[in-house]
Amino acid sequence: MSTKRGKKYQEAAELIDPELEYTLEEACDLVKKTSKVNFDASVDLDLRLGVDPRHADQMVRGSVTLPHGTGKEISVLALVNEAKQEEAEEAGADHVGLDEYIEKIEEGWTDVDVIIATPDVMGQIGKLGRILGPRGLMPNPKSGTVTNDVAEAVEEAKSGKIDFRVDKYGILHASIGRVSFDAREIRENALEFLRTVMRLRPASAKGLYIRSAFMSSTMGPSIPLSRSSVISA
Repeated sequence: MSTKRGKKYQEAAELIDPELEYTLEEACDLVKKTSKVNFDASVDLDLRLGVDPRHADQMVRGSVTLPHGTGKEISVLALVNEAKQEEAEEAGADHVGLDEYIEKIEEGWTDVDVIIATPDVMGQIGKLGRILGPRGLMPNPKSGTVTNDVAEAVEEAKSGKIDFRVDKYGILHASIGRVSFDAREIRENALEFLRTVMRLRPASAKGLYIRSAFMSSTMGPSIPLSRSSVISA
């Protein structure tokens, strides 16, 4: 890391009191001030959950449509048969097809943010799981990306719907906006995400569900959030 970059990070870190935990409202103001990069950084929310993802009944995964979107242009691939291709194109999908895209993905192409498929083609694309799974791109009925309503799925993805899944360490990571958003928009996106996560609490999860939470911008320092402001979302 260069000296200049390190100095910027230190300047940002000095704005955060390591002895404090911040309310969600305070963090949404602070995350804008601590972004020192010269591009429109992502605002990220990380939650450490009291779940053991090794058990299927404690796997937390889902999707949420953020009220103010993600601030990012979402690239959507629709893997559908010919009968559904016009519907996908009219809804705004960036890439539409089937066999040719299966072949491209097998060759290593994954330059999209969301992949939507219809149930009838899942048998053909199941073999792509080893490539798409680790990248979070494998279509899944639980996240609404395996559906016959292709138009609705494409429109939701383009308008700011995000998918999330707890990792093997029990950490849930989501990008909920950009530092160019005003603090109110960041907060409203964060609240919608947190409410969705709370609704997905597994019945088998015991004790504290959200154990800790942090907000940060790309390459910026983490801002610890108070649990009370997170769980009361």
